[in-house]
Amino acid sequence: MHASPLSRRAVLAGTAAAAALTTVPFLPGRAQAAETIAAAPTYRWRNAVMGGTGFITGVLFHPSARGLAYARTDIGGAYRWDDRTASWAPLTDHLGWDDWNLLGVEAMAVDPAHPNRLYLSLGTYAQSWAGNGAVLRSEDRGATWARTDLDVKLGANEDGRGAGERLLVDPRDSDVLWLGTRHDGLLKSTDRGATWATASGFPGSPSAGGQGVTLLIAAGRVVYAGWGDSDGTTANLFRTTDGSTWNAVPGQPSGTAAKVPIRAAYDRGTSHLYVTYANAPGPNGQSSGSVHKLCTLNGKWTEVTPVKPGGTTADGSADTFGYGGVAVDARRPGTLVVSTNNRWAEVDTVFRSTDGGRTWTSLKDTAVFDVSETPYLKWGADKPKFGWWIQALALDPYDSRHVLYGTGATIYGTRDLKNWAPQIRGLEEASARQLISPPVGTAHLISGNGDIGVMYHESLTASPSRGMASNPVFGSATGLAQASAKPAYVVRSGWGDNGNGAYSNDGGQTWAPFKAQPAIAKDAPGPIATNADGSVLLWVFVHWDGTKYPAHRSADNGVTWSEVTSFPKGATPVADPADPRLCYAYDTDTGTLFASTDSGLTFTARATGLPSGDSQFELVAAPGRSGDLWLSTKWNGLYRSTDGGATFSKVPSCWASYCLGFGKAADGADYPAIYLVGSTEAITAVHRSDDGAKSWVRINDDAHQWGWIGEAITGDPRVYGRVYLATNGRGIQYGEPV
Repeated sequence: MHASPLSRRAVLAGTAAAAALTTVPFLPGRAQAAETIAAAPTYRWRNAVMGGTGFITGVLFHPSARGLAYARTDIGGAYRWDDRTASWAPLTDHLGWDDWNLLGVEAMAVDPAHPNRLYLSLGTYAQSWAGNGAVLRSEDRGATWARTDLDVKLGANEDGRGAGERLLVDPRDSDVLWLGTRHDGLLKSTDRGATWATASGFPGSPSAGGQGVTLLIAAGRVVYAGWGDSDGTTANLFRTTDGSTWNAVPGQPSGTAAKVPIRAAYDRGTSHLYVTYANAPGPNGQSSGSVHKLCTLNGKWTEVTPVKPGGTTADGSADTFGYGGVAVDARRPGTLVVSTNNRWAEVDTVFRSTDGGRTWTSLKDTAVFDVSETPYLKWGADKPKFGWWIQALALDPYDSRHVLYGTGATIYGTRDLKNWAPQIRGLEEASARQLISPPVGTAHLISGNGDIGVMYHESLTASPSRGMASNPVFGSATGLAQASAKPAYVVRSGWGDNGNGAYSNDGGQTWAPFKAQPAIAKDAPGPIATNADGSVLLWVFVHWDGTKYPAHRSADNGVTWSEVTSFPKGATPVADPADPRLCYAYDTDTGTLFASTDSGLTFTARATGLPSGDSQFELVAAPGRSGDLWLSTKWNGLYRSTDGGATFSKVPSCWASYCLGFGKAADGADYPAIYLVGSTEAITAVHRSDDGAKSWVRINDDAHQWGWIGEAITGDPRVYGRVYLATNGRGIQYGEPV
């Protein structure tokens, strides 16, 4: 397809120009804000440190600038490595609410001849409901950007996201760029990414597989492209020697073990191109794979697979896996590293060869790990494993013993090929779901997250020393609640192998599983709540496919459970913070507020005719006040009840509300500070109100927007002005006035 000149927008991160990128279109009939937004205070934003916690899909050292490297993630943007501080700096936090789909980075490219130039192709999903992709280009290593919107979709969080870089600066001409897509073939730009058009003559024919171009690499002046939609018998590696004509590479490997080219690396010293293969794009689903090298001088292919998949482990399990990353040593010809991927039985490893792949050594066999900086990496075990989802692999061109590899949770690094530690400082990719800021205790924050369960943050500047909450360990948290009058009592729910619900009597430091749980909890763990004094639990069950099941109640700390037939299926239970007899739930299907006056035994309808059918609702109880409820309804705005849900009034100062929370009141104020992700005028942003939502101030800025931020927000009940914000891929952000 042809992309005739595409729209271009200059984006200067941290300047007023970025504000225009987050505008929300005017909606007919929209209630206008009753108050003008006050002058915005200055806030400092930082991550509540966890350390990685997400899939690192690519790591790229610059070939001609010492100490310069970049990393990409599937949903959390791109980062630049700062060798002086030994940390990563985020480069795409300026992307706002409307651009949430661009927080997934499909590929990166650097220009060997111009070290300050950086290119990113962005687009998280290629589905019909997702927006089109975009290309960002920078002349200052990602400090500022220019942007080109594409008319094709990219898929940074889809299968194949750990494959090679699909973006490349042409080795002949720095003005020429190549961009591989999943469904639209190969694109070409002749003006450094400002405009794009379909590359003529490229032979790949897209299919429903949705892989398309899996890698682009230069070997001297020749450009190679991997093709992921082959059936294993047709060509999957093409090349061009003149930038116009593309042909299949002769003699290339075929068969199941070489069906999908995953990554490639070129050794200039030996003129060999190394390619890793698998029978599926990964990161999951691979059961076979291989490694091959091509001598670009004579066209000879040689298989150099370290260990062929398909053997049997000591316990009789099948040793199935594919191959992922590959990197060559720029200082030592014939030295390279490759990684296995999806090797669950024997655990993935990185193999190293110093003789062009004739012999290999597994670096896992001698590896010594230190994860003291990010203890969660033990995943509840005694020690961490070498890794999984290893497709990003990089070797420092200026230090032969400096190797990095990405996993599903971190970046491990070594400088001696033996001692490994997370090299992840500054890179935070958690998808945060629930936030609690306790009124007392050591921790100011407890979080529920995707993939890494619940964490107790005794410090905001260091990864939680206890790691993931254990006993049991959850994959993803689905519920987190604290008894307002008994803050030492905390409960959580989520996806776990040894139970789906747990409680804590020390504020979330240690946990114990419920003695029993409803049978449906294993397949559909949903939100959980506890009433004000912690004497009653309400647990809701919703399957991942959206099926809603009856809620259950326990009055003996999870020893026994009974079904609550009058509770609206799928609703999130909310406890009254002052009266343990009162509980609430909002039925999004009918727009009805339900309430219980008998500690959750029965629920009856109160206010009706409220917004329904919206994809996002949140019912929040104001702290310390009985019956003071706030209903956040996305495009329908914000509603408030002061009579326990009998009636609601619309708040005129806000026309779009995504999530809402409370914090310590300002000096002299008689109501808690309210924090809101929503729209009070034109843009979706983070706001604070000190006067009960009569007026708002925006507290984030154009450089700090983080894409999708509509999951959860809460203020600190002990520190005025401090707010915690859950993001989908940039961890937990916390802001404080300066």
